[in-house]
Amino acid sequence: MKILLAGCGDIGQGVAAKLAPSYQCFGLRRSAFVFSDRITSIVGDLTDQKRIATVFEEKFDVVVATLTPKSRSEAAYNKAYVETSEVLRTVINQATYQPKLVIWISSSSVFGERSSGWIDESSPTQPTSFSAQALLKAERNIDELRCKHIVIRFSGIYGPGRHRLISEVERGIGRPAKPEYWTNRIHSEDCAGVIVHLIDACLVNSPLESLYIATDYEPVTQHNLRKWLAEKIGVRLTEQPSEKGLRRCLSNKRLVQTGYQFIFPTYQEGYQSLLKGIGKQLNKPD
Repeated sequence: MKILLAGCGDIGQGVAAKLAPSYQCFGLRRSAFVFSDRITSIVGDLTDQKRIATVFEEKFDVVVATLTPKSRSEAAYNKAYVETSEVLRTVINQATYQPKLVIWISSSSVFGERSSGWIDESSPTQPTSFSAQALLKAERNIDELRCKHIVIRFSGIYGPGRHRLISEVERGIGRPAKPEYWTNRIHSEDCAGVIVHLIDACLVNSPLESLYIATDYEPVTQHNLRKWLAEKIGVRLTEQPSEKGLRRCLSNKRLVQTGYQFIFPTYQEGYQSLLKGIGKQLNKPD
């Protein structure tokens, strides 16, 4: 079995770590990158249709796209998601060898900031930011694939190398209890776990939907999450109002019904593991 990991950052490499040696894993990136021994490196720009058509001559059984824009600009988001999805749609639909599965990673931000209450896959999308609009356009391009495909909307990803919230808490930045702004989280190890789980399920012909929200079991307010982290780290917070926040909680019911078991079921297990890992790094001798 051959799997193409397009983008192949930390989540893609996590997928490869879980799949090897059962799969031949190929990592596709814009520039040369040295992966571990379990991943064969391919250099190519996913917006270069001619180059990508050549890449797909390798006849991949599974394609996983975990992409990241070069910057936070509108142009960068359109290139990373909209243009890339257009090229993949064209190349895959024209390929003589069709993948058994394409997984496209998106974000829960497509639901928009105005959404409130509990949100599931049937909830309407209301993207307001240019980034969310680009993500939704890309999803629609992927929906035009002729082969089996799944879009996964991840909630807020944290994990090794993703310490922004911890850094803010270390600087004493808290959030007020009111209004209640919610945050939905998923550990990067579970991101890789979800992808692998859906690949395995597809290849044994389990019934699967074309869209899943991937988030842990416990939405939490920004206030309570930062307060909990501050207690673990041992710092005092100063509450600073946020200019914007989310009033929605994401449901993982559809994903859980496929049989996926979370490595980190809530933010508490996930951040405890992450803090422990950071502590070990910081305590290493020079």
